[in-house]
Amino acid sequence: QVPVGTEIEGMNILGLVLFALVLGVALKKLGPEGEDLIRFFNSFNEATMVLVTWIMWYVPIGIMFLVGSKIVEMEDIVLLVTSLGKYIFASILGHIIHGGIILPLIYFAATRQNPYQHSDALCFISPCSVSSSATLPSMIKCIEENNGVDKRIS
Repeated sequence: QVPVGTEIEGMNILGLVLFALVLGVALKKLGPEGEDLIRFFNSFNEATMVLVTWIMWYVPIGIMFLVGSKIVEMEDIVLLVTSLGKYIFASILGHIIHGGIILPLIYFAATRQNPYQHSDALCFISPCSVSSSATLPSMIKCIEENNGVDKRIS
């Protein structure tokens, strides 16, 4: 039986990535003529990183007020606090086991290098956010500063 693909609504991420790669290669091939557009995209990237950093700092305040408004509406606060405490404990324990033991073991098994030398952005920023794009500025900074990766690559 031959599998048949179906069209799915949404953004064409693969096409977007392929276009970005081809555009980058084409701009680099242009040499000095493409440098202006490359500088524009680099500046746009820096501005986007600043905006994401601002959002990362102010979103917890908004979330605190959203959660606070729901807590005020609750009738049995003791049940809420105990249930929430159990959930927070289980979540933190799961993050510690997964991020502190399992992932470093996988990294060590694959590379035979110390996984904790690269872990400051992963261990301290990532568990605080649900979105991987919110951790992107700190990850890029970690990659560039701690690991010496070129800015064009990161």
